[in-house]
Amino acid sequence: MSHQITRHSCLLAMILMMLAPGCGRTPEPAAPTPVPATAEPERHVALDGQPNFRDVGGYETADGRTVRWGEVYRSGELPRMSDSDVAKLEELEIHTVVSFLTEKEIEARGPDRLPNGVEEVALPMEAGNLGDLTAVVTEARRTGDFSEVPADINPDIHRRLVVEAREYYAALLREIADPANRPLVFHCSHGIHRTGTATAILLSALGVPWETIREDYLLSNTYRQEEIEHRLAQLRDLHAENTGVTPEEVDTTNMDAFYILQGAYIDAALDQAVEDYGSMEAYIRDGLGITDEEVEELRSQLLD
Repeated sequence: MSHQITRHSCLLAMILMMLAPGCGRTPEPAAPTPVPATAEPERHVALDGQPNFRDVGGYETADGRTVRWGEVYRSGELPRMSDSDVAKLEELEIHTVVSFLTEKEIEARGPDRLPNGVEEVALPMEAGNLGDLTAVVTEARRTGDFSEVPADINPDIHRRLVVEAREYYAALLREIADPANRPLVFHCSHGIHRTGTATAILLSALGVPWETIREDYLLSNTYRQEEIEHRLAQLRDLHAENTGVTPEEVDTTNMDAFYILQGAYIDAALDQAVEDYGSMEAYIRDGLGITDEEVEELRSQLLD
């Protein structure tokens, strides 16, 4: 994996192609979670070309402060933005877009479509080095048969990102801490693995309780509900066609677990940080190399 961190200007960036959402420890009911209390109407930014674009502001920290609205946003890929979407980003005064997508992903989907003058920062990271499992998932998505996809693949991705993407997450925190870069958006392909881990690290650095961080992670089920249901129906029909059964007879347990997020998935990122460093705070300090002074500066910039 390349560790080069590059910076561009105007409209040229990164795109999609990664393992899609969901899969974890103990399968939960196969239905996208309802919007939790933290999902105020202003959190979600309705776009034609990306359903999972949202503000990470508004969350209360353990010491009673609140993350500022309109400073940092999280999202999935942005190549299919409509004219009105681009106008919305202009209205939000987005200054910087940080993409976690690899060159291969960008080649497959094309660059982000953004307003002129937006600064683009590339922090390309793999969603965990899954080796042979990548082929297993690719085959499952081709045939609709998810029986060979491990139940712990999504938690494993989050764990691997905590270990393997430290340089990039440190760079992201420093980008966010500089007021000249904000308002800022960071994104991967679906806004799930790389972006979900990044958001968990950022909100942890700001002192937001983990229960709230988990709720924020699960909002992707809500905002991507239509997309998830459509994809599951496609795969169910495909598997039924390939095996000669009716769609209703298809066992969707592994399929649902792969696409519908569970809190245990993002909890795995915290588990890995605690196992390696003792706490998420220590991971940020010792694993990412973010000093206590930098954390305090980040909080002074983003908390009210």
